[in-house]
Amino acid sequence: MGDNEEIIDKFNGVKVWWVANHTSQKDLDDKSSLTLTFHKRYRGLITTSYIQYVLDEGKAIAMKNRKLKLYTNNPSDDWRIYKRKWSCITFDHPARFETLAMDAKKKEEIIDDLVKFKAGKEYYAKVGKAWKRGYLLFGPPGTGKSTMISAIANFMNYDVYDLELTTIKDNNELKRLLIATSSKSIIVIEDIDCSIELTGTRKEKKDYVHKGKYSNIEENKVTLSGLLNFIDGIWSACGGERIIIFTTNFVDKLDHALIRRGRMDMHIEMSYCSYEAFKVLAKNYWDVESHDGLFPIIEKLIGETNITPADVAENLMPKSIAEDLETCLKNLIQSLENAKKKAHEKAKENAKDEDEEAQLKEEEEKVEAIENSKENVKKNGVIHEFGLV
Repeated sequence: MGDNEEIIDKFNGVKVWWVANHTSQKDLDDKSSLTLTFHKRYRGLITTSYIQYVLDEGKAIAMKNRKLKLYTNNPSDDWRIYKRKWSCITFDHPARFETLAMDAKKKEEIIDDLVKFKAGKEYYAKVGKAWKRGYLLFGPPGTGKSTMISAIANFMNYDVYDLELTTIKDNNELKRLLIATSSKSIIVIEDIDCSIELTGTRKEKKDYVHKGKYSNIEENKVTLSGLLNFIDGIWSACGGERIIIFTTNFVDKLDHALIRRGRMDMHIEMSYCSYEAFKVLAKNYWDVESHDGLFPIIEKLIGETNITPADVAENLMPKSIAEDLETCLKNLIQSLENAKKKAHEKAKENAKDEDEEAQLKEEEEKVEAIENSKENVKKNGVIHEFGLV
């Protein structure tokens, strides 16, 4: 609003007037203010409901228009130097659920869960739970786990905290990092099965001391117990509206206590590319929804072959200005046929190995039977000799 500009607003049928005031003094900063005018009979309504409404709307608009941030934790040894535990950059990943290559029904389930969580402040307070939600994303490399995180962040309008466990000294510093995160945020630990050795024990290391002797000093590490408290302990209730996401390529390696319901509330399998996911990618890259000659071939091959969405996307992306839609689709078909051939050869090798293993086992059993037979003959012969005596 310009100086002395007036805006009229209405709230519950009551008219109010806002006027902007700008003052400038020499050697002083410019000062701005707003004058609100209303009839005195509406003082109660304006000073309680209306003012709060304006503040809430202002926060909502600011939240909607703000740029998201991507945070990473500084090594704990550098906290005194940098004076902060997290460093950040602007997060502008373009991923959206509309462009995410996955089954439409599964995508809808995830969106519904996120919407319910975002509107669940009163519900979580009612049931006595911290306002947080855990998601476990698991599946082979290239199936879109990181892209899913970006899509969730853009959908929820949440900042992302990428937590690197290997730079954290111990469980106490893990808690300090949690306290330093904001509400309306996503805390991510990618490839959690590779991040640290998630055990409840601590290793010992030997540090050399004077007089040529060694002393055992406990090595500081983040433990499974510390991580569980981070996710679901008392400190996890500090702040609200948080999402915690783990990703892994090997879900079977994770401790059950880490991924049980209540900690990782929703387990989302990021699987190989389906035909529905392929059509999303074709729409993204070429803005097409069908191709009479090639789509049916791709549908058949995708149903017979495991290929990741990342590999499909790589084939759909033109490598030169000379490549058109048909060229890229044919490249994809060739990749699918190659993958199918490799899978068939691998299956034959596995079957051959199984046959060889079965034959070896059969031979070992025959040898063992012969040895047992010899032993029985010897034993019976000895008994017979005693009988003769």
